[in-house]
Amino acid sequence: MLPRRRHELPSTAGLPLRPADLRPGAPGLADDVAALLGTPPLQLTCSGTAALLITLATLREAQPHRRRVVVPAYTCPLVALAVHQAGLELQLCDLRPGHYDMDPAALRAACDERTLAIVPTHLAGRVADVDDALAAARQVGAYVIEDAAQALGARRAGDSVGLAGDVGFFSLAAGKGLSIYEGGLLLARDPALRERLAHTAARIAPYSLRWELRRSLELLGYAALYRPRGLRLAYGDPLRRALRHGDEIAAVGDDFALPLPLHAVGRWRQAVGAHAAVRLPAFLGQLSAQAQRHLPRLRRLPGVSVLDDPAGAHGNWPFFLLLLPDRRRRDAALAQLWQAGLGVSRLFIHALPDYPYLAGMVPTQDVPHARDFAARSLTIGNSPWMTDADLEAICGVLERC
Repeated sequence: MLPRRRHELPSTAGLPLRPADLRPGAPGLADDVAALLGTPPLQLTCSGTAALLITLATLREAQPHRRRVVVPAYTCPLVALAVHQAGLELQLCDLRPGHYDMDPAALRAACDERTLAIVPTHLAGRVADVDDALAAARQVGAYVIEDAAQALGARRAGDSVGLAGDVGFFSLAAGKGLSIYEGGLLLARDPALRERLAHTAARIAPYSLRWELRRSLELLGYAALYRPRGLRLAYGDPLRRALRHGDEIAAVGDDFALPLPLHAVGRWRQAVGAHAAVRLPAFLGQLSAQAQRHLPRLRRLPGVSVLDDPAGAHGNWPFFLLLLPDRRRRDAALAQLWQAGLGVSRLFIHALPDYPYLAGMVPTQDVPHARDFAARSLTIGNSPWMTDADLEAICGVLERC
């Protein structure tokens, strides 16, 4: 058993805030990030999920006879909740064996004249194969929405992810690289579609003083506690408490409820994000360099697959996503590592059909590859506080398991 640490490493690498970031300033966060990424204008939303909801509402108005949204069977439960709240139907697509991408044959079979949109996911900062989704969408006249919630700064053929499809969105949630505690960025190539998205947001996501006060307090807490000395209180202790009660869903924060919040983001939080965004390129470069240093060691682990990007793509590296040979050995490793304060965790606990609270919203499809992915995967945080000794301790446990 590993010794319990005094300090806690995060399971995902967020950009730490500095006191100077909290000063007032111009609310130009969306424009600043668009300039950094080299994208068309971005639209700021209250969360990545809100960006998806605004998109689905807009596309539904454009094609009201289409009601199905095709998503990977292993993805964030918030995606299923957003589809449900938008009044649309979820259609699951199983994964490629041992991979995060949707299976091409299953994707083609899932799409027909009822399909409104396909949502490929750039999971864990890795770059998804959007081409299969684009081809399937063209065949049936559907849209492609790139879920880049975990991939701010990732690039595909030199361009930001989110630009290959019709719409893309990023998350600015706690620990997601650049963060305003909760926020999102919405991206569309077509100016007419961007205008429709903005009109939808103005209609369904008005300013809310109550929500903005709450998010501002949470952002202050994030600024104070997102560092090794504070994460034990904010992250580690709640994690261990949930695991003691046998609640793995709560342990990774997969427990969500309807309705999903929809509101505008206030000026102060925009200014905080804009101040921090200046450091984002250097921070992403630091994470990438650290990942390249650690990847050879992880790839030497017997029987372990480390998920990486396809040729020509460069994801960001908030954490490493690993597949172990089977569930038994994955669970044996987690028994030693999950509560050790080393930033080892799981991404999503289940494939979407297996969350009890999603019953009735998610079809009961047979998705064996997604279930296998959920059963064999674990994550290792890639925060700047991770040391070579920390990684070696993790690798030692994985080798013994």
